[in-house]
Amino acid sequence: MSIVLGIESSCDETSAAVCIDGSIRSNIIANQTIHEKFGGVVPELASRAHQQHIIPAVEQAIREAKVHKNDIDAVAFTRGPGLLGSLLVGTSFAKAFALARHIPLIEVNHMHAHILAHFIDEPMPRFPFLCLTVSGGHTQLVLVKDYFEMELLGQTLDDAAGEAFDKTAKILGLPYPGGPLIDRYAQEGNGEAFPFPEPQVPGLNFSFSGLKTAILYFVQQKQREQPDFLQVHINDICASVQSRIISILLNKLKRAASETKVTQIAIAGGVSANSGLRAELMALGEKQGWRVFIPRFEYCTDNAAMIAIAGYFKYLSKDFVGQDVVPMARYGI
Repeated sequence: MSIVLGIESSCDETSAAVCIDGSIRSNIIANQTIHEKFGGVVPELASRAHQQHIIPAVEQAIREAKVHKNDIDAVAFTRGPGLLGSLLVGTSFAKAFALARHIPLIEVNHMHAHILAHFIDEPMPRFPFLCLTVSGGHTQLVLVKDYFEMELLGQTLDDAAGEAFDKTAKILGLPYPGGPLIDRYAQEGNGEAFPFPEPQVPGLNFSFSGLKTAILYFVQQKQREQPDFLQVHINDICASVQSRIISILLNKLKRAASETKVTQIAIAGGVSANSGLRAELMALGEKQGWRVFIPRFEYCTDNAAMIAIAGYFKYLSKDFVGQDVVPMARYGI
């Protein structure tokens, strides 16, 4: 039996999970509500909150998994990418826990882990598969050849898709985090009401900064013409913005599938929880003859279960690191 403790602290969720022989037995996530009044994550506040939450989260994860801390065979932690102060908390705890228990230490790339979240539950994709990884900080198209053999086919040249959602929400006066609110309002709106532009970016790369600017200018102009424009048209605006972001993502995914001849298609990351994206991907997959894989909601946003499952695969291959390991704010896939 192999028992891996996973630690995730890359941004503003403190999470701990326990994986036993490839099965996730617990997945505890402590959210940080302190950032809501600032309209975004404040790095220094995030690192302080991680310090407060990490021990209780780990204790609860171990208790829910019905194991003892002495039973744990290895500790996996997020090395990066992410906020350096937040990563330091998780890295330091993992190193201390491993040192005290004389067990191996496993570093995990946060973006790898999002992809490997597909191996927590059935059904699981077969290699090779394409994964569209979309979050607040990243938008990537990855060809996954094996658990840790991955080729980056395309990525955002500026803002990430999740950032575009959150910044649009701020323009619309919606509270943080705004992405889920846009999704909620969009369900009651017309996605064709306002035709926002689609950036013409060569290859398989993405760009969202121009779209964000177009939305800002659109809102400013409409409010000059009609002061209550946002209140009257909030559903249609959100639906139109969401429709455009989804079309940008799926058009690139469709192109990648055509170029690689891969029909196993997956999405991952926080934005993969978006109901519109999930529905549109399923519809496109049926039309294209793809087999589509979408993770459960709890494994879309940052969580330690994905770190633990990635750590489990590394544990099997004895891919360990020493106590001299340091976190990396930038960590390529």
